[in-house]
Amino acid sequence: MGHLSGEYLYEIFARQKREDRLEHIGTISAPNAALARAYAWQTYDEQKWFEMVVAPREAFEAVNRDEEPFTLSPAEAR
Repeated sequence: MGHLSGEYLYEIFARQKREDRLEHIGTISAPNAALARAYAWQTYDEQKWFEMVVAPREAFEAVNRDEEPFTLSPAEAR
């Protein structure tokens, strides 16, 4: 899941200061983790980030829902 013609979706998290919490800042698609890091840095470079991390979307597991993470219910999708 998450494949777009050989690419994978990656979730991007970042914080501006060490004491800040990591916040989800976006999503990118890339064929591998190395390019995901490069794409994330280039795409979200408008801030001076203390830390930025990427994680493949497939690494996330739902805790309190039966649906896959990052999916909308039919009502939410409208």
